[in-house]
Amino acid sequence: MSQTTAPRVRTLLLLLLAVTGALFAGAVPVSAHAALTGSDPQQGAVVAEAPAQVSLTFSEQVAMSDGSVRVLDPKGERVDTGKTSGQGGNTYAVKLHSGLPDGTFTVTYQVVSADSHPVSGAFTFSIGAPSTTTVAVSDQEAGGGFVGGLYGFARYVSYAGFILLVGGSAFVLACWQRGTGVRAVQRLVVSGWLALTGATLAMLMLRGSYTGSGKFGDIFDLNLLSDVLQTKTGAALVSRLLLLAAAALFIAVLFGAYEKREDEEEKGDLTFGLAIGGFVVAAGLAATWAMAEHASTGLQAGIAMPADVLHLLAVAVWLGGLSTLLVVLYRAPSIERSAVQRFSQVAFGSVAVLVVTGIYQSWRQVGSWSALTGTWYGQLLLIKVALVVVLVGIAYVSRRWTARLAQTPVKEPAKASTKASAKASTKASAKASAEAGEGGSGGGGGKRAAQLARQRAAVATARDKRLRDADPLRSGLRRSVLAEAGVAVVLLAVTTVLTSTEPGRTEEEAKAATAAASAAQTGEALSLDIPFDTGGQDGKGIARVELDPARVGGNDMHVYVERPNGKAFDIPEVKVSFTLKAKDIGPLPVVPDRIATGHWTASGVQIPMAGNWQIEVTVRTSDIDQVTVDKNAQIG
Repeated sequence: MSQTTAPRVRTLLLLLLAVTGALFAGAVPVSAHAALTGSDPQQGAVVAEAPAQVSLTFSEQVAMSDGSVRVLDPKGERVDTGKTSGQGGNTYAVKLHSGLPDGTFTVTYQVVSADSHPVSGAFTFSIGAPSTTTVAVSDQEAGGGFVGGLYGFARYVSYAGFILLVGGSAFVLACWQRGTGVRAVQRLVVSGWLALTGATLAMLMLRGSYTGSGKFGDIFDLNLLSDVLQTKTGAALVSRLLLLAAAALFIAVLFGAYEKREDEEEKGDLTFGLAIGGFVVAAGLAATWAMAEHASTGLQAGIAMPADVLHLLAVAVWLGGLSTLLVVLYRAPSIERSAVQRFSQVAFGSVAVLVVTGIYQSWRQVGSWSALTGTWYGQLLLIKVALVVVLVGIAYVSRRWTARLAQTPVKEPAKASTKASAKASTKASAKASAEAGEGGSGGGGGKRAAQLARQRAAVATARDKRLRDADPLRSGLRRSVLAEAGVAVVLLAVTTVLTSTEPGRTEEEAKAATAAASAAQTGEALSLDIPFDTGGQDGKGIARVELDPARVGGNDMHVYVERPNGKAFDIPEVKVSFTLKAKDIGPLPVVPDRIATGHWTASGVQIPMAGNWQIEVTVRTSDIDQVTVDKNAQIG
């Protein structure tokens, strides 16, 4: 690597590390992709008797094993049986032991959402009356800590390896078949395979601790590894390893038998076979992400997974091919202009596929303008779109350099230079042999001649490079491709964080479900307008009953009696009663106190359970004129 190239590549690597570190520092712990929307007992509730079980309701289905939900008494002792069960829909429950004492109990849970990301949390409820508790809940969220950081970095490396493996192979087969004999290209593709294989093995080992305790020592727990292999994510990672074994065979043929094949017809047949086989392996590798992450859950999963596969393949062909072109421009002796033109066309098609599938996935994962600007996922998506626009702009500049290269008459100074260096090398070798023969065993002339031949070959190579670098068109193309690669590094980091962030649509739906559940738990003020007519003179009016907070337990009640024109109605008496016919409860009478003209109130109105209650209001407008009217309302 030349002195001018090395600083640029080092700068690119430093940019990669800086962006990756900054983004992962902000992304750990990973955002939860399922939210707790309800529980029984409710969070903070005080119940009269010990419940038989604790149930949790989430915004989406989750993977839950025995021990995922734990219930701890005030002393920190477990009081659950450890066995969790589904209750239908997105509700799960764990049974409790009988004979629980009064006090405050802590419920902790740690589950895995449908798109493979861990979710954890805790809440409390009390039996009889609240009490002090010795339970200390960890501040570290599931998927956080050192293990979470390692897992996130392995995810980034796996994406980078996939891009280099698939994109480099596609570049060689579709654009520059002579590249199979270039050592720099071979190293790039093999490095991609090694990175993807190593990252996949690391994720498989880290997965149990990542979704569980988060302890470094648990990485080597074989029981956890066995549990991981039985999950959807574990199956995807194992499938990826099997496909990588097939990819290793593909690489061996591509850079072995294919590179050595000289017969054009046989080479054409092998090219077709490698293209088909390579596409199948690449699509299978992409599917291991689609089947285990965002695309596999939520809206239109049957369409989203194939779209995600196409999206990943388009990214790999574009960015992986770009990385290969960058290496070739800096490290290979030469590359045909037709190869650069072919890649420009392939890259354009990849960007088109990327845009179409990206728009669909964005609509599916965001769903609204508010989610696009008001959620972390939406903001990351806007950053990604901006980076893609910048990348396409730089790619347009590269296409212009490519077009200028194609229009310029081909000059081959490098070819003459290569012949001269080869001739010099041959002469040096001949001279070395002659000197070796003359000098015999004692002269050492052969070693000196060989050293001289290497020096002359190095000089010839340097001269070739100076001639290549002197070409302003090639230098311009290299600079623009290098700029593309720099933006692509940042884009890949943002994409990796995006795939581990809760989608905007899911986040908004979870917030709405949580708000609804919170409203149901805490209650909202109830207001009912009930018309009445006692039948006497001036006997018509409206009784407005307000109950706050309209939940199980104590409530404040206000009754406003108004004339049809909206003015306060001064009447001698008002009575109210509550009846829950479904449970044969009531009527429960309430006699409010008059505090002003047309305004009656009562505090501490007890509602024993939630249900559709019948509220009866008795209004007396005179000594003989009285009527009872009613209306039903959901309370609790």
